[in-house]
Amino acid sequence: MSDSETSNLTGHALIHSYLRLLDNSPGVYRMLDDESRVLYVGKARSLRKRVSNYANPNGHTARIAKMISETTSMMFLTTKTETEALLLEQNLIKQLKPHYNVLLRDDKSFPNIVLTTGHDYPMIGKHRGRKGSKGSYYGPFASAGAVNRTLNQMEKVFLLRNCTDTVFEGRTRPCLQHQIKRCSAPCVGKISKEDYAQLVKDAEQFLQGKSTGIQTALAKDMAEASEAMEFERAAALRDRIRALTEVQQTQGINPRTVAEADVIALHMENGQACVQVFFIRANQNWGNHDYYPKTGAGAAEAEVLQAFIGQFYDTKDPPRVVLLSHDIEDKDLMSEALSQKIDRKVEVAVPQRGERAELVNGAARNAKESLARRMSETATQKKLLEGLAEAFDLHKVPQRVEVYDNSHIQGAHAVGGMVVAGPEGFIKSQYRKFNIKDTDITPGDDFGMMKEVLSRRFKRLLKEDPDRKTEAWPDLLLIDGGAGQVSAVQEIMDEWGVNDVAMVGVAKGVDRDHGKEEFHRTGKRPFALRHNDPVLYFIQRMRDEVHRFAIGTHRAKRAKAFTATPLDDVPGVGASRKRALLAHFGSAKAVSRAGLTDLQAVDGISSALAETIYDFFHDKG
Repeated sequence: MSDSETSNLTGHALIHSYLRLLDNSPGVYRMLDDESRVLYVGKARSLRKRVSNYANPNGHTARIAKMISETTSMMFLTTKTETEALLLEQNLIKQLKPHYNVLLRDDKSFPNIVLTTGHDYPMIGKHRGRKGSKGSYYGPFASAGAVNRTLNQMEKVFLLRNCTDTVFEGRTRPCLQHQIKRCSAPCVGKISKEDYAQLVKDAEQFLQGKSTGIQTALAKDMAEASEAMEFERAAALRDRIRALTEVQQTQGINPRTVAEADVIALHMENGQACVQVFFIRANQNWGNHDYYPKTGAGAAEAEVLQAFIGQFYDTKDPPRVVLLSHDIEDKDLMSEALSQKIDRKVEVAVPQRGERAELVNGAARNAKESLARRMSETATQKKLLEGLAEAFDLHKVPQRVEVYDNSHIQGAHAVGGMVVAGPEGFIKSQYRKFNIKDTDITPGDDFGMMKEVLSRRFKRLLKEDPDRKTEAWPDLLLIDGGAGQVSAVQEIMDEWGVNDVAMVGVAKGVDRDHGKEEFHRTGKRPFALRHNDPVLYFIQRMRDEVHRFAIGTHRAKRAKAFTATPLDDVPGVGASRKRALLAHFGSAKAVSRAGLTDLQAVDGISSALAETIYDFFHDKG
């Protein structure tokens, strides 16, 4: 069959035409529509056998049948093994986000507790991201709140420092942490190196799940202190025992027979899914997190759970055991893929009895309850969006509302903020900040700043998605401001030829009172909503959120500016060399006035770099 004949085929016939090109190699296939958008990415032990299934007109679910009918072309990649195909499949799904695949929408990293090494008095603290610094890492914890609660109690129990090495070296007297009995003050010699090392060892044992011995030792020390009439020391030991008990209680269920596992449970209802992940480490429950994956237009439970696991562990190291609520299609293959990732055996199991099954049942119960709450909130949000459409005479119910605001102090450190709301509430991953770059804008010109923000926003949208194939285009813009702001934004929309996106200005109203907002639209008279209208509260909530986001961004920019120095712009001068220069000369101004010989005398500054620094400051003059 010629390429021209193939190009006229669709659906089963089109898929059947590819069989002559395929063998039984493992690999990954992509199904594309008539606009070359990827509909689905799948993996196969044998590409020929898997594709032949799609070529058969019978035996498909409604979801798969619809996907096949929309397919106008396919792409194939062969791999050496099926495991390699599985890993490639998940990578492509995350990159391409096909409509018919299950998608993990929230893929953030999780915090850990780190005990640093390479110092006489190690520090304990929270760590998120790449494990670059030397130390022992314990985690993951399900949230910042979970790790903060554990650290808060551990400071009371083990009295380890949480300050940076720089702060530690500069202390001449104990800090507040010591005063409130949360640090043993090694910085000023309040504890010996040997005794501090014992505290570190105890903390490590606790984080490894060996807390019984610590509690026994503390109780023994408290009894001895009481007998010796050292009541102050006995009271301090009592407080440490109490803190240790509290941290064990906040962790909830601590399994006896499961030392290390992720417990993953799925609940599906009305086409929506919730996956609960519980983190068990060192026989302790380190919290849980819920996810709401996109179910790929109606995938079954086994497919949803398998896709979730593949995408979830794409950027995370799996534990020794992964316990599931439902069986998945390729359990052994998934186990092999996860084992390869960390070079040790990873067990993937669906427990039927015992403590493992109890853990899974508990996670499943949480998943069911979380999905019920989510569906209730979504229903409320849907009604509010419908109310928004009615209030502003919109042609359709908005699925994406973008809200804008500026923040500055007399024009200084000006930023614009954008927050996004949709049927599932605020979409924080879509929030954007805009550093105001136009130097011709008069300081404090809110109209000029808003015009720059919206101009950059629409310019990018038209560049990245001119045909509006993605969900990135807004249905409604809410602008913090009145008629002037609306007029300024309308100019930008006209300039970029965007005439089908509704836009409303939200002004403070009489006496700038909360609840007396006026709404401005191009070519229409301003109006207000009833004081107790739920839609009004919804708008106020969105405006407060963008205000909070813009102010937070502005404060961060202002704080960064306060600590900035001209040395930040010198090529080749990083954080350590900047510290060395400031320590040697006392200020950035003194560095700028220093001679070449003086610069060369600074530790870590080579002759070539000294020349670069000297030229940088003297060329400016």
